[in-house]
Amino acid sequence: MRIVVAMSGGVDSSTVAAMLANEGYEVIGITMQLYNNAGDLGIERKGTCCAGQDIYDAQVAASKIGIKHYVLNYESVFKKEVIDDFADSYLRGETPIPCVKCNQTVKFRDLLKVAKDLGANALATGHYVSKRINDGISELHKAKDALKDQSYFLFHTTKEQLDFLMFPLGGMHKSETREMAKKYGLPIAEKPDSQDICFVGGQSYADVIGKLRPGALDPGEIVYKDGTVLGVHNGIINFTVGQRKGIGVSHSTPLYVLAIDQKTNRVTVGEKSDLNATVLHVGNLNWLGLGDKPYEPFECQVKLRYSQDTVDAKVIPLQNDVYKVELDEPYTAISPGQACVMYDNTRVLGGGWILRRDQEAFGSP
Repeated sequence: MRIVVAMSGGVDSSTVAAMLANEGYEVIGITMQLYNNAGDLGIERKGTCCAGQDIYDAQVAASKIGIKHYVLNYESVFKKEVIDDFADSYLRGETPIPCVKCNQTVKFRDLLKVAKDLGANALATGHYVSKRINDGISELHKAKDALKDQSYFLFHTTKEQLDFLMFPLGGMHKSETREMAKKYGLPIAEKPDSQDICFVGGQSYADVIGKLRPGALDPGEIVYKDGTVLGVHNGIINFTVGQRKGIGVSHSTPLYVLAIDQKTNRVTVGEKSDLNATVLHVGNLNWLGLGDKPYEPFECQVKLRYSQDTVDAKVIPLQNDVYKVELDEPYTAISPGQACVMYDNTRVLGGGWILRRDQEAFGSP
C-alpha cells in the first residue's frame, strides 16, 4: 500500500512518515514550497511552515526515514488562493482563517490530486484529528488531545477527500508524538510548533496586508455606536471585531470594536456588553453529516473560534444556502470571516463562514 505524506518539516508530519514506513507501507514524502522567505513579504523568521528551513528539515527527516521525498512549488497557487484571499478578507472588514483556506485548496485539493497521480492509496497528514469509519462512511472527529485538536481547521474537507485521507496522530497526545520522533531518531523531535500564520512571520497582519494592498491604510472615521464621530483611524485592516487595545480614541468607558464597514471605511466601537450576541448567519456550508445538506432545523454544538469551547445551538436552514444559528447562550465578539463549525459531540457535522450583517437579509426559513 502506497501512502503519500504531506511533510511540512515539523515534528508531526515527519513522525507520521516514520510511523507509516515502520509499519511497512511504501511512503512518499511531499513538501510544498508555498512562499519564499526572502520574498516580497519580508519574512525572515525561521521555523515557519513550508518554506526555507522547514523544507530542509523535511528533506533531512525523509533521508533519515529512508523514503522518497519531493518538493513541489505551489507559490503562485498559494499566493492567489491563500495570501491574496487573506488580504482581501481583511479589506472587507472580516477576520480570515488562512489555515482553513490552505487546507481547503492547496493541501486537500492540489496535493491530494498529486497523491492520486502517484498511484497512492491514501494521503496522510500530521493533523490532530480523527477519522472513523461507521457503516462504510468516513466520519471526521475531534482528536484525543483536546489541546491540539485541529478539527476546526478541517471543517471544509469534503466527503470524497475524507475517504482518501489518513490522520495517524488523531489518537495521540503531542507528548507521545515527540517521544515517537525520538524513537525514530528524527532530528526535529524537539522542534517548536509554529505559533503564527506561516506567511506572516514576526510581522503584524497590517504590515503584511499593507505590502500586498498599498491602499489598505486609507484613513476613515471611528464612530461610537450612536454615530458620534470619536476620531480617525489609519486603515480598517488595523482592527478586528472584539478588539480592545490600540483603537486610538479616548472615552469615559473602555471601548471595543463592534463592526467594520468596508463600504464607508468606518470602524464602530462600543462597550463590551454590545459584543454579546445569540444569533449569527453562516454561508457556504460544507456538510459532512449523513445525507445531503440539511433542509430542516437541527440541534448541535458549534465552535465559533478555534480557541473557544463549543456552545449548544439550533441551526435553521434559510434560502440561498444560508443558515441561521441560534445560540443557547450569548457569545462575545462573533467575527465575520471566522468559521462556524458544527459538532455532534466529537463528530464534525460540517461548517461554514460567518457572514457580515449586511449579508444577513435572507428571508424566512
